[in-house]
Amino acid sequence: MPTSFACVIVDDNEINRLTLEHMVELTPELNLAASLPGSLEALQYFRQGGKADLLLLDIEMPHLTGLELARLLPQPAPPVIMVTTHRDFAVDAFELQVVDYLVKPIDLPRFTQAVARVLNRQRTLPATSTPDAPTEAVNSELFIKVGTKMLRLNFDEVLFIEAMSTYSILVTGTQKHIVYLTLKALAERLPFAHFVRAHRSYIVNTQRIDAVEDNMLQLGKYEVPVGKSYQDEFYRHLRGL
Repeated sequence: MPTSFACVIVDDNEINRLTLEHMVELTPELNLAASLPGSLEALQYFRQGGKADLLLLDIEMPHLTGLELARLLPQPAPPVIMVTTHRDFAVDAFELQVVDYLVKPIDLPRFTQAVARVLNRQRTLPATSTPDAPTEAVNSELFIKVGTKMLRLNFDEVLFIEAMSTYSILVTGTQKHIVYLTLKALAERLPFAHFVRAHRSYIVNTQRIDAVEDNMLQLGKYEVPVGKSYQDEFYRHLRGL
């Protein structure tokens, strides 16, 4: 377990970089590995073997945006905290798995909160995991775009996801969230192995199944059918749990 975590800053605005550098300096757990003026420099840094335990990444930059850079990072990519002037910046958070968003101007308490979230996640990674051995994400939280806002959602609380025309509904025990992605798109992007397609219209959280009877799944107060064409693979997955 490292006592110090390497941090890389990428921002084309020098004042913003200096601000973040000062906040990193004030954070005992962090050390500044690199402070870079753009995405192209950052991409070169990582492709040449540069390392980071945390990436502080501006969104709006010339040549290559922060969102585009995040998709191009060599794997396994470091945890990313996005830095932006837009609270409702449209980002495909399922692909990026961004840990947090900092809205400029940044204050130290909010910065400290975001960094703590990253460090807690890093500390819970299995001790046996290595950079060359991909593991399922330990952190069950992801940002999703719901309407005009980015919502942090704990997917441990999601019972199932239902297809509804060209969008999907994420159902928890107490709420429903409309996400403007098709069920197919969600199935391809969810990083959690326990979310399994049970029907052409449903993805279920197998960890929240209370009972199975006559190809019907009981998840809290809801019942979800297991489609005939999905039964063999779905039950094979359940038996492997």
